[in-house]
Amino acid sequence: MNESDTRPDFASGRPVVLRGATILTMDRAGVIDGGDLLVVGDRIAAIGHGLSVPDGTAEIDAAGGILMPGMIDTHRHMWQTALRGLGADWTLTQYFVFYYLTWGKIFRPEDIHAGNALAAVEAVDAGVTTTLDWSHGLQTVGHGEAAVDALRSAPGRYVLAYGNLLGAPWEWTRDADFRAFVEHLAHSADEKLRLQLAFDVTADPAFPERAAFEAARELGLRVSTHAGVWGATNDASIQLMWDHGCMTPDVTYVHAASLSDDSYQRIAASGGTVSVSTESEQSAGQGYPPTWQLRKHGIPVSLSMDTSVWWSGDLFSAMRATLSADRSREHLEAHARGETVVHNRLRAEEVAHWATIGGARALGLDTTLGSLVEGKKADIVLIKNDASPAMYPLLHPYGSLVFQAGRGDVHTVLVDGQVVKYAHRLLGTDLDAAKAEVARTVEYAMDTMGPDAWKESVTPALPADERVPNPYTYTDYDGGEDRHRAQS
Repeated sequence: MNESDTRPDFASGRPVVLRGATILTMDRAGVIDGGDLLVVGDRIAAIGHGLSVPDGTAEIDAAGGILMPGMIDTHRHMWQTALRGLGADWTLTQYFVFYYLTWGKIFRPEDIHAGNALAAVEAVDAGVTTTLDWSHGLQTVGHGEAAVDALRSAPGRYVLAYGNLLGAPWEWTRDADFRAFVEHLAHSADEKLRLQLAFDVTADPAFPERAAFEAARELGLRVSTHAGVWGATNDASIQLMWDHGCMTPDVTYVHAASLSDDSYQRIAASGGTVSVSTESEQSAGQGYPPTWQLRKHGIPVSLSMDTSVWWSGDLFSAMRATLSADRSREHLEAHARGETVVHNRLRAEEVAHWATIGGARALGLDTTLGSLVEGKKADIVLIKNDASPAMYPLLHPYGSLVFQAGRGDVHTVLVDGQVVKYAHRLLGTDLDAAKAEVARTVEYAMDTMGPDAWKESVTPALPADERVPNPYTYTDYDGGEDRHRAQS
């Protein structure tokens, strides 16, 4: 009999205790070995050793596992999950051409719903309990309503960052239908769904985006903006925001990967935060992942996955890639000076903080989320996999989390005090329905685009190889040709 067949009764409102875990609080308490955590209602009621619990409490054996706050992704284009993996070989230019210039316009409200529904389930399954949906596919309020419906269908916590890649933000933020949409959400009793604005600053000297920032202030909404994206948004965008008083603590700068020191200083001085999407920056070309700059300037960091049309959709990948990229930069710079790095500046613990409390700060939710502290919301993840040789021993729990763990090691997930995953299986979630929705969107996209455009999207043109002349060649052997022959 396996563990999922004997799961405790997680009836709504029943207290839950997780016992014997290595607890990463992401707070001043640090690491608690062999600790217990009690959840009552939607809150963390107690943390300690040998906790006494109310009668009827459901008990989860967390021994040998890592207990941590739910991870928080501060920038994911969830609607694009409907075409997962399509752009694996794209550049950023090809991404822009596909979504901004050609095929982004074909997405109907039901296609937004499909991508969001699957992405939302995927996030929770991977231990991401809060996701900011950077939803720039909302061509109409109907698209926005579809996005909201999908997010509400899943068991996680979400922030809809409303955007429209085909519309001007200074126009759609003033639209009466959009204002009615915001008003309706503002009066919703759903604490697990919040709203932000998502738009970019194009460096037009007239700064038309100012009206969108003013709308955000009027509506009491935070702003997330792609900044420091090579060839798209740059220091001029930051300068305009600064000159017009639009750089405030409630702005998150996504990527921020190709900015000057002056721009980083402005972000730091204004209290802004940065969402780093390392897999994206490394592969698409926004610029080198900027954590080395952000650390230097004291800018708060959060992590994000960007989009599954390209990359993975879990923060284990984000943590690992971010730590590796930061250390690679430090080593290469030292080598260029003829030196050797003998102490790593960025540690696994700090990257784990970025994936949790760092995300909560970027969303303005750090008083209730992001760390395991009595009284905070019970968004909790247990990393435990007794069948995995990679999860034993736990000598350095932050190191095991960042370098060894993966989505398959997520044993239990609680959101708002409710167990939504246990023994590696989602509870009360209709994954088949979400997959069926996406299948319909894929069929529609393929039919609308046609076979040639679809094939071109999956396999973009490959540039000619640039071979370096080899002065040691003395035969007719061509390794490249032979390799190609062997593969065919």
